[in-house]
Amino acid sequence: MKIFITKTEIKSYLSSLKEQNKSIGFVPTMGALHQGHLSLIKKAQQKNDLVVVSVFVNPTQFDKKEDLINYPKTIENDTKLLKSVSCDVLFLPSVEEIYDNNVTSERFDFDGLEHQMEGEFREGHFDGVGTIVKTLFEIITPNKAYFGEKDFQQLQIIKKMVAKHRLDVKVKGCPIFREEDGLAMSSRNTRLTEAHRNAAPFIYETLKKVRKKFGTNNALELTEWVKNQFKKQPLLDIEYFMIADEKTLKPTKYQESDKKYRAFIAVFAGNIRLIDNISLHKD
Repeated sequence: MKIFITKTEIKSYLSSLKEQNKSIGFVPTMGALHQGHLSLIKKAQQKNDLVVVSVFVNPTQFDKKEDLINYPKTIENDTKLLKSVSCDVLFLPSVEEIYDNNVTSERFDFDGLEHQMEGEFREGHFDGVGTIVKTLFEIITPNKAYFGEKDFQQLQIIKKMVAKHRLDVKVKGCPIFREEDGLAMSSRNTRLTEAHRNAAPFIYETLKKVRKKFGTNNALELTEWVKNQFKKQPLLDIEYFMIADEKTLKPTKYQESDKKYRAFIAVFAGNIRLIDNISLHKD
């Protein structure tokens, strides 16, 4: 596995491969890698000649400074994991390398996708996401880029950014990778206390019940039902639950037959914030 820390070096290396018509798959990460990330890399390996993974903890997408400070940094373990799945290239830039001396976000218009759910609770978050992903796409110039559906809103926003800025990359969403007990894999899971970790699978269990009830109960009834379920679970504090149109991410009250819906949830387990979602279509 080749490791690059500067834009100039990685651009030079990848451009020589592109001249040989090699296709590049790209998996951007913030490190603290787990099996969910590795599943994205394996998907990328199936469809591309080589795979680039970036590890960069992006300061502009954190709305709370303490979250940035506390974000787990495990680069030695990350490197081992990447080698174990035969990753081709690791891009490991510093904040200075990415932002020079100007750590600020570009402003984006995502046609309203950014104002729903996470956008309502995390001010400026998606401008930070758009800034780093666009920057990385311009450095790596991949043919395809892979993102997990756990951050479904982020996935839709990146697709929107690519379309609006006419970037030459195909964005691929990949299924949520879960622990055996159903908890969506996340770098934050390692920070859960034992009690909160034991309680956390309740999130996915609730989402699966919502999926069964959807169609019989409308979105308003299900939202009320979910809030009542979480009142019985003292270790988990629900921040939001929403059933939304997959395309626009706008919340719905009543189901329409020509639209696809997804249930979204954010929950605090102590001071650790967990998000999850589920398609409400029984494909």
